[in-house]
Amino acid sequence: MSKPIIIGIAGGSASGKTSISRRLKKQFDNERSVLIIRQDDYYKDQSDKPMEERIKTNYDHPFAFDNDLLLEHIQKLSAGETVEKPTYDFVNHTRSDVTETCYPCDVLILEGLFVLEDENIRSLLDIKIFVDTDADVRFIRRLIRDVKERGREVDNIVSQYLDTVRPMHEQFIEPSKRYADIIIPEGGHNLVAIDLLVTKINSVIHV
Repeated sequence: MSKPIIIGIAGGSASGKTSISRRLKKQFDNERSVLIIRQDDYYKDQSDKPMEERIKTNYDHPFAFDNDLLLEHIQKLSAGETVEKPTYDFVNHTRSDVTETCYPCDVLILEGLFVLEDENIRSLLDIKIFVDTDADVRFIRRLIRDVKERGREVDNIVSQYLDTVRPMHEQFIEPSKRYADIIIPEGGHNLVAIDLLVTKINSVIHV
C-alpha cells in the first residue's frame, strides 16, 4: 500500500471538525479506505493522579496531549504498519484501558485542536484545514455535548470555558489558522466548502 493522503482538520472546540471528518469519510469510503484519528484520544494518561488532580489539568493547552505518541502512530500508518490507538475516558479524566486497532489506509484524516499548531505534525499533512466557527456557536455546542456525552455540570463547563478554553483558543488555536490551506466557516453545515474540499482531495488522490 502506498503512503496515504493525510488531511489535517483543526479548529476550536466544537467548531465542527468531527462533522467534516465524517462527511469526508462517507464521501470516500466506498472507493478507498479512510481512517479518522482524533487528537482527543491522545490526551496524556493520568491514571497515576488522584481525581482532584486530573480535574485541574488544562485540557486546552498543547502540553495536555501526548503528541510524541500521535506522531509515532501517524508515521507508522504512513509506512504501512498497524497501530493500537489509545482512547480517552472523558468521565474519569484519564486514558482508557480500551484501545482501537488502526490499519493502514488510503486516506488518513487527523482532527484536533492543535493539529496545525504542532510543527512536527503539520509537516506530515498533505492538506491542512481550519474550521472557523463563531465563538458563541462553539460554546453552545460544547455545552450541549459535555452535558450529554461527558457527564459534566453546567457550572463546571462555563468556568472551564472562561478560565482555559477561550484564552487557550486565542493563544494557540486561532493563530494556527495561518497555516491552513483551506478555511471552512461553520464546519459541517457549509456544504459548498465541503464539496470544494472533496474536489481538492480528489485532485490530490488522482495525481
